Order: sequence, then C-alpha cells, then structure tokens
Amino acid sequence: MRATIRERGTARIVLVPLIFIGWAGTAVATAAIITVAISTLVPLLVLAAGFEAVFALHLNVERIGRYLQAFHETDGGWEHIAMRYGERFPGTSPDPLFARLFVMAASVNFIPAALGGEPWEVGIVGALHLLFINRIRMARAFAATQRSADLGRFVELRSGGSGGDGRHGIKHGDTG
Repeated sequence: MRATIRERGTARIVLVPLIFIGWAGTAVATAAIITVAISTLVPLLVLAAGFEAVFALHLNVERIGRYLQAFHETDGGWEHIAMRYGERFPGTSPDPLFARLFVMAASVNFIPAALGGEPWEVGIVGALHLLFINRIRMARAFAATQRSADLGRFVELRSGGSGGDGRHGIKHGDTG
C-alpha cells in the first residue's frame, strides 16, 4: 500500500506539467483556428479535466493513508505523525492540489475572451471560468477536512459500525 501511495503521489507531480503543456498547446491551437471568445472553453476543459485527475489522485492517496492508519497503525506510526504534523503546523507543506497554479491558468485562459469578445460571450465565458475556480476552492475545502473524516469512517468500520455485510462495514454495492 505504501508503494501505491508513492506511485500515485509521483503520478500527480508528473501529471501537472503534462496538464499545463496540454493546456498551453490547446490554447495556442484554438486561438489560431477559432478567433471567438468561446474558443477559450476548449483549453478550460483541459484544465478542468486535469484538475479533476490531480484531485482524484490526492483523495485516493489520503484515503489509503487513513486506511493504513486505522487498520495497520493502531498504536501509532508514520500516518499518525504525518496527520498530527499537518494539523499542528498548517500551511507548512506545498499545495497537494496545485490549486494556485490552476486558478492562475484559468485567469490567464480568460484574457483572450476578455480582450476580444462580445459582451454576452465574455459573460458566458467568464461565468464558466469562475465556475471552475469555485470548483477548485470547493475541492481545497473538502481536501482540508478529508483526513479526519476518513479516519473517523475507517475507525468506525474497524470497530464493526454502520451495518453492511460484514466486510468491514461496507454495504452491498458500495465501491468507494
């Protein structure tokens, strides 16, 4: 499981530059072919898909860590120390979601629309960019509370709580 955490953490770091290269290439290509403000939605879609991939990798790494903490480190260990460190010293680690970079890219992505679009186009495109930025903010807020919530859920499952089919309290049809 630790190998899975390591691989997914590395995948996230490798994926981010690829997302931004893909976004930049898409932005240049669409600007060269389509000269209307709505063309900025194609690169925005690349950013949104990339952010969701990074977010999913982060959530899964954290969830595996909480599983290890609840089921394999009941007397303490790395996961306990890492969680306490993050709670005691917030803001001391890099942003695992790369949220500031995604917000900055979305802002830069909007510039061509703002400079050369009809007012209705600018409004629609601006609203969609703001929707994406809001998604990033909501994801950051969720990620900030995920560790303790997931740990509580896994501890409950370990103790046999919340019914289910006897497989650590997991209900039929629940895969996540």
